[in-house]
Amino acid sequence: MGTPRYTITCLWDDEARVWYVAESDVPGLATEADTVEEMERKLLVMIPELLELNEPGFAAPVPFDLVARKSAMLRKSA
Repeated sequence: MGTPRYTITCLWDDEARVWYVAESDVPGLATEADTVEEMERKLLVMIPELLELNEPGFAAPVPFDLVARKSAMLRKSA
């Protein structure tokens, strides 16, 4: 069995103007960031820390997919 690949799905909160972790395979992962790039930097630190705490036998490297979704509405101009 190979190293598991983790998926972290982040959504944009238009009211708060931040990206936040909406779904994750990593136990206990919850954070927000102003940009997707900042989110990635935070995840690079947080994922190994959380896996070390929650997953016996955890070993780096840790492959993960960062999925970012932002909805928008187009309006026809006058």
